[in-house]
Amino acid sequence: MDFSEYQKKAKSTAIYPSAFSIYYPALGLSGEVGELNNKIKKRIRDNAELDKEDMMKELGDVLWYTAALASDLGIDLEDVARVNVEKLERRLKENKISGSGDNR
Repeated sequence: MDFSEYQKKAKSTAIYPSAFSIYYPALGLSGEVGELNNKIKKRIRDNAELDKEDMMKELGDVLWYTAALASDLGIDLEDVARVNVEKLERRLKENKISGSGDNR
């Protein structure tokens, strides 16, 4: 499955009031990232192995909210992925892959 196909399937399950488009998926995305981080934090606290299946489910939720937000913004997830990889490849080529700041 490619990103465009996933985005279309995710959109078909995006049931929330249109008055809250952008806001609903953005808040959901931050919540899901928080859940993912909390599970990783507990793994550190308990010195336990990560449950990869559980991580995959949480990452799926993060992906769903990312796709929903992109759809609400009128952005194709394929374009998000392409632009991101181009940015990272440019940074790698310019030896600026590490560090901080958006415009490296």
